[in-house]
Amino acid sequence: MAAEIPAETGAIRQTPTLAFERGRNPVTATRDCIAILIPCYNEEKTVGAVVKQFRAQLPSAAIYVFDNNSTDQTVTLAEAAGAQVFHERRQGKGYVTQAMFRQVDADVYVIVDGDGTYPAEAIHRLLAPVLSNAADMVVGSRLHTESESEFKQLNALGNRLVLRVLNGIFRVKLTDILSGYRAFNRKFVKSLPLFGGGFEIETELTIKAIERGFRIVEIPINLTHRPPGSHSKIKFFRDGIIILNTILALFRDYKPLTFFGGTGLVLLAAALLPGVITIFELLNTGRARLPVTVLTVSLALCGLLSITVGLVLHSIARRAQEFEYQLQVLAEELRADFARNTPATHDD
Repeated sequence: MAAEIPAETGAIRQTPTLAFERGRNPVTATRDCIAILIPCYNEEKTVGAVVKQFRAQLPSAAIYVFDNNSTDQTVTLAEAAGAQVFHERRQGKGYVTQAMFRQVDADVYVIVDGDGTYPAEAIHRLLAPVLSNAADMVVGSRLHTESESEFKQLNALGNRLVLRVLNGIFRVKLTDILSGYRAFNRKFVKSLPLFGGGFEIETELTIKAIERGFRIVEIPINLTHRPPGSHSKIKFFRDGIIILNTILALFRDYKPLTFFGGTGLVLLAAALLPGVITIFELLNTGRARLPVTVLTVSLALCGLLSITVGLVLHSIARRAQEFEYQLQVLAEELRADFARNTPATHDD
C-alpha cells in the first residue's frame, strides 16, 4: 500500500567525490553515491539546462544522460553541461531505462526526463525517504491534491483513466503512475526485472513494485509546460493502448487466479440465460434447440476451464514468489558476508 510522506525541507547528506570508469563497460561509481539518470531523445532545447539545474542542487552527484538515437544537438549540449553521455540504440524509453539500471552502479538513483518539465529543487524531497530507508521507490506525483501541475486537458484525462484502471485492479490508492521523476534505492534497481521497451515502463515499474512488496512513497511536485520548440514524444492513443495492455498483461501474470477466475465466472454467468432457455424447452416440449444447447455447454466448459487454469497458474506463481524470496535472502546474506570479510580501506 502506498504511503505518503509530507514535504520535507533541508539539505540531504552530501556524498564524496566520485570516480568513474569510462568506456563501453558498465559505469562504476564509488559506493555511497547518488546517480541522476536522464533519458533523452531529441531534447536539445532543454537537456543542457536540466543537467545544470541538477548539478546545482547536488554538486557531488553523478549525472548521466542516456541518449536514444537523437538526431539533434542533445549529446553535444549534454556533454557541454557536464554530464556523462551514454547511448542506447534500441529505440524506446523502456529500453533506455533498462540500460541505465543495468549499467550504472550507485546506492541511490534518480531518474528524470530531460524535457525540463520537472523541478530540480524537488530532488531533496524525493531523496529524503530513500536516504532514511523509509521507501524503496519515491514517485514525484504530478496529480497529487497538493500539486499545481500544468497539464494539457487530453493528457490529464488519459493519466486519470490509466490511474483508475490500475488502482481498481490492484486495489491501491496511488495518485500518479506515469510520472517520469522518481528516486530508488539500489535494491530496487538491481532486483526488478524490466521488459517494457516504450512509454509503458513507468506502469511496469509501479505494478511490479506493488506486487513485489516494495515500499512506495509519493511526493507532490509541480509539472510545468515544455519550452517553445520542445515537443512530447508520446503518441496519445497508441501509447495509451500499450499502457492499458501492459496493465492487463501484468494483472494476468501477477494475479492469475483473479484474472482467469473472474473470466471463468463471467462465462458461467453468460451460460445461465441459454441454459435456462434450454431447460425450459426440455420441460415443456421434451426437445431443445441444438444451437442454444451447444452455446450453453460451450460457455460453461470455457468458464470451468478458465477457473482451472487460474488455479494452476496461481499455484505456480506462489511457488515462483517463494523461490524469488529465498534468492533475495541468499543474496543479502552473501552481500553481508562479503562486507564483513572485505577489509576497510583508508586514505593516507
